[in-house]
Amino acid sequence: MQRFSFGFLCLVALYVSVNAYATPDVRIVSAPVAASSVQAASAVAIAVPALPMPVADNPAPHIALLLPLKSKSSALARAAEVVQQGFLTASTVQRGLPVRVYASTDETKEVITLYRQAVANGAVAVAGPLTRDGVAALTAYSGITIPTVALNTTDLPKISHNLYFFGLPVEHEARQIALLAANAKLRNATIISTGTPLSKRLAAAFAEEWKGLGGTVTAEVLFNDDFSVLSNLPVAPWPAGTEPKPASSVEETGEPLRQGPPPIAPGNMAFLAADHEKARLIRPYLNPTLPVYATSLIFKGNANTLANFDLNEIHFVDMPWLLQPDHPAVMIYPQSTTLLEPEVDRLYALGIDAYRLANTLQANPDGRALMLDGVTGRIHSSGQQFLREPIPAFFRHGLGLTTETLAALNAAKAAAKAAAIQAENAASAPSQTP
Repeated sequence: MQRFSFGFLCLVALYVSVNAYATPDVRIVSAPVAASSVQAASAVAIAVPALPMPVADNPAPHIALLLPLKSKSSALARAAEVVQQGFLTASTVQRGLPVRVYASTDETKEVITLYRQAVANGAVAVAGPLTRDGVAALTAYSGITIPTVALNTTDLPKISHNLYFFGLPVEHEARQIALLAANAKLRNATIISTGTPLSKRLAAAFAEEWKGLGGTVTAEVLFNDDFSVLSNLPVAPWPAGTEPKPASSVEETGEPLRQGPPPIAPGNMAFLAADHEKARLIRPYLNPTLPVYATSLIFKGNANTLANFDLNEIHFVDMPWLLQPDHPAVMIYPQSTTLLEPEVDRLYALGIDAYRLANTLQANPDGRALMLDGVTGRIHSSGQQFLREPIPAFFRHGLGLTTETLAALNAAKAAAKAAAIQAENAASAPSQTP
């Protein structure tokens, strides 16, 4: 079974159908039957000197895109289609070299054959494969001769300086959240996980980064739909002598006064290693004075404001493609011709930036100093890894907002209110008659 991340294809609860994007410059190439003889990757480099070079098929300079478009997993094939659509959209806008798409059924077995075919056909840069197993197989291959952007990550040793890695791992977002919280002068974190493998990875990534930044993990709490664990959430106490005095418990009339929970000591925070649905269950039970942070897994767009109200004031990070429609890079590229769920739209954006990286590398193969203001975030290279810096956001008024979009929203409301007052004053003013 192939593994694929960005919560990755828990995201592909694919509710919408999207037509494959096509341009006259696109050719689809499939792996030959012999590809099944290529074995899965190991930590040992795969060298294939005994195999003859594939026969070139209409050789010409192009950018090759390797994707599991024929996968037996409908979710994975669907994800590959959306990545392809974004990639080809960027190609059309950039007006660069033509793109050839090399489709596979099982990337682990076919990726090396397809890669060699792309090189024989004149590829000057490659993007793909998409799955973690496919990337592992290509990483172990010693014959990578042209700039290649793998669309996932691997723990295997990198043996080729031509191979770069780019993707949407939410573990990296968890590390970004730790940095954001540390910059906000928070220092004591309570981690709330849901016990799923993805939640555990998020919790571990956050904790590692948080401790490296000098923070303290006060507690790790497992939420399995037992709300009692949230009612008395472990947090760091107030420093001695700084506890706020309890407010009066009665009204001036003598009636009992309804009071909320006592405020949490400054410096505390909670990290939700959870998805949208679980976060909606958890947030209402947390003390409203406790800063709460999470990854983009909790953001499913701004269409359902009622659901977003349950996430009020949670801080998270996500890509400009979903949060900043007026971002310079976002404005250049057209949206998908078919409405995509946010989980799937992120893959479309991944395809856009993957093309931009591949196109840049074919012109300048040394990507070590490459920086890109991408639709998925600011991208910079760290060795052979392209790291993506998503933008900070928060939930308010049932919307996922950045500081800039909140300011624009407030300005629009103020302008509308001023216009209404002006119209009301004009209507009530006495008429001037000669």
